[in-house]
Amino acid sequence: MTIKRRRRTTVPFGYSSRCLSMAVLIRWTAYSLSSMVCFPSTNASARLNMPRGSFSRFSGGRPFSTSPIHQESGDPRSSKVTLKGMDFRELENWVQSQGFRSGQALMLWKCLYGNNSWAQSCDELTGLNKEFRKMLSANVSLTALSLKEVLTASDGTRKILFTLEEGSVIETVVIPCRQGRTTVCVSSQIGCAMNCQFCYTGRMGLKRHLSTAEIVEQAVFARRLFTSELGSITNVVFMGMGEPLHNIDNVIKAAAIMVHDQGLHFSPRKVTVSTSGLVPQLKRFLRESPCALAVSLNATTDEVRNWIMPINMKYKLSLLLNTLKEELSSKHKYKVLFEYVMLAGVNDSIEDSKRLIELVRGIPCKINLISFNPHCGTLFKPTAKDKMIEFRNVLAEAGIAVFLRLSRGDDKMAACGQLGKPGDVQAPLLRVPGRFQMAV
Repeated sequence: MTIKRRRRTTVPFGYSSRCLSMAVLIRWTAYSLSSMVCFPSTNASARLNMPRGSFSRFSGGRPFSTSPIHQESGDPRSSKVTLKGMDFRELENWVQSQGFRSGQALMLWKCLYGNNSWAQSCDELTGLNKEFRKMLSANVSLTALSLKEVLTASDGTRKILFTLEEGSVIETVVIPCRQGRTTVCVSSQIGCAMNCQFCYTGRMGLKRHLSTAEIVEQAVFARRLFTSELGSITNVVFMGMGEPLHNIDNVIKAAAIMVHDQGLHFSPRKVTVSTSGLVPQLKRFLRESPCALAVSLNATTDEVRNWIMPINMKYKLSLLLNTLKEELSSKHKYKVLFEYVMLAGVNDSIEDSKRLIELVRGIPCKINLISFNPHCGTLFKPTAKDKMIEFRNVLAEAGIAVFLRLSRGDDKMAACGQLGKPGDVQAPLLRVPGRFQMAV
């Protein structure tokens, strides 16, 4: 028998360990970022048709993910059926397959999502046939999340921590407003593969996608916990942990459940799904979902966006914006929301504001200017408020609908870009372009 010996890696004479680490990081960056510039999923259907070059050598040739990605609804290890992973038609078919009439399915749906009941156990399924409830008790699970903790910020924002079946933790934020509008910000993944340089969640890399049930139940929990205290939860934004369109199957399905008129009954215009710019998935979302779209733009040149949002190396600004123009040309009274996180000395100049006007010309849109929320290890600083106002005024004078979005919940790490908890192994920080060295 021939024994193959491993090749030993030797350090060339004169290399320090620090130099070697830097060489490895540069090699990883060039190799991984040559394609999509993110940490892809281990699941073939979630790879976004990425070529081999998008896989990282940072972890020995494997993707950055630390656990498998489950696309199916509900916990894949559970022998019970997870009801919140089904849309209404699937629930109706399943109920009939168990020998009960479809009317029972509608009553069950209303127990889960409507009538201010938001049932979490079979004991709370009131008004159902006794035999039907007995069957449900034996065969279904009504929960996909376990409530771990609720943190309350000084401005009234709530951050909810949920524990998943395998022990991972995700975060959801509830944001009350004075105008009677309360928004729940839901997560779509554990971590994120996009590695946006200003985002704390991006430091985690991607662990796995959330199932449909795990996404939907965040909105259910928000209503169950806070409706009596804060009033109706009226809006949903998919702007928590993760890139929603990287998990597009479960996100589209979860959004459809949220807007169903016999259940949670959110208005499609008040359910907003955000993306960093996955162009093929963006096109699919606009064609399949009635819900609103937000695009996290954050730069007016490819140079800056390549650095702070590496997905731009795969889908350039011109491709992203031209795709939006084409897709929105056939949609009636539909406006995309552009999100623009303002980073001091990076993307907040008057020249940036003028370029932004030209970039969005011809696209029905609104723009949110978002104050950057610092976090541990960040290179960036928030733009001063007076400079944000100046930037806004330039856009407004050009006839663009533009709004300032100041921080909410930042004293509890509940603000935009602050969610999650990176571990010991983190996504790499990318090289700062020379002309921005002083800004960071």
